[in-house]
Amino acid sequence: MARFELKLPKMGESVAEATITNWLKQVGDKIEMDEAVLEIATDKVDSEVPSEVSGILIEQLFGKDDLVQVGQTIAIIETEEGSSFLVDKVTEETVVPTEVVFVEKTIEAAKEMVATPADYTTSDKFFSPLVKNIAKEENVSIAELESINGSGKDGRVTKEDILAYVVNRTNKVEVPKVEVKVAVEVPAPAPVVVKVQEPVVLKAAPVSVNGGDEIIEMDRMRKLISGYMVASVQTSAHVQSFIEVDVTNIVKWRDKVKAAFEKREGEKLTFTPIMMEAVAKALKDFPGMNISVDGDYIIKKKNINLGMAAALPNGNLIVPVIKNADQLNLVGMAKAVNDLGNRAKTGKLKPDDTQGGTYTVTNVGTFGSVFGTPIINQPQVGILALGAIRKVPAVIETPEGDFIGIRQKMFLSHSYDHRVVDGALGGSFVKRVAEYLEAFDIDRDF
Repeated sequence: MARFELKLPKMGESVAEATITNWLKQVGDKIEMDEAVLEIATDKVDSEVPSEVSGILIEQLFGKDDLVQVGQTIAIIETEEGSSFLVDKVTEETVVPTEVVFVEKTIEAAKEMVATPADYTTSDKFFSPLVKNIAKEENVSIAELESINGSGKDGRVTKEDILAYVVNRTNKVEVPKVEVKVAVEVPAPAPVVVKVQEPVVLKAAPVSVNGGDEIIEMDRMRKLISGYMVASVQTSAHVQSFIEVDVTNIVKWRDKVKAAFEKREGEKLTFTPIMMEAVAKALKDFPGMNISVDGDYIIKKKNINLGMAAALPNGNLIVPVIKNADQLNLVGMAKAVNDLGNRAKTGKLKPDDTQGGTYTVTNVGTFGSVFGTPIINQPQVGILALGAIRKVPAVIETPEGDFIGIRQKMFLSHSYDHRVVDGALGGSFVKRVAEYLEAFDIDRDF
């Protein structure tokens, strides 16, 4: 027999670790090739880890809720003799003493402990991804990171703060103390009375619970979403702009072509890809909205990657990303929207599907809302909410005069970060999106 080490696979460029949420196979269970062995969760997506071989699960190296690094061995599977995945073969001629095995396992465990980076998610403070990466590379502990006095907004630790701390820590030299005695007559100071004001501590309002109330603990994803939302509001200065859009031509065009579109492309044509196409065009016109903020620095994004907020069956929210959205035509956009939306609903998204977004769109009209004020998806600086499309009476201007007619209209709600986006840019951007939608060619092909 042979032993195969099942390792945590690479799940994307920016994903370095995952949490084990459930073991689908227990020690002694038979496993087929490509069969799921356990379920894991990153900070955005839940997924399964399949086996690359067939065999028997003989050891689980981590338990439920343990944090595992990419590339670490998480389980041992015993396979058939002669497998190409041979790791440790014991025969009659080769006998490994128990003491050697124990020492080797101890050394490996020590290596993993040293290699495991600090878990900065346990801190109550908000640190940007760049600051966390620098801290990990320089082996700055969570306690050290929390002790740094940040120069950013609300005391946030910036890139300059963490780099200065690392330099000072590296160049710190013990200076011998020299005691100098100087005889100086100093008159006794007058007594000073100092009133110390007690610090104001904000506490959550107490919640009363009676016998008829049900107490339900938040699931893991809801806890993450809760933390992200609070951190975003504390980080960005949210401000909103609203604009009403006449989308009558879009509604008529979709009604006219949706059957032919589905027959030819095998995809349903919704309003979302049409809206996403307009947003991608507007971002090319206003690259100042396609940025992120890190401390006192603005990072201009090269690619336009549109996040698409999607509701999950359990009520939680996830934001898959359409990469290089400005390079897609309407058919490509529709396929991307449908693919990500379907995989979000069925729990088939991969970690990379939720990474790298530069701007986000959320469709609050799906649930009947006329408009909303969405919270920015950090570290982006803007998010657009699409309201419900409604038939409303409107003034229609013609050469023969004005008259009242029934039009299809919707509201666009643009939330943006006032630290770096002023009203002129935030308002001009959403106005450009509206112009693209109202100028939609009803005779265009798909």
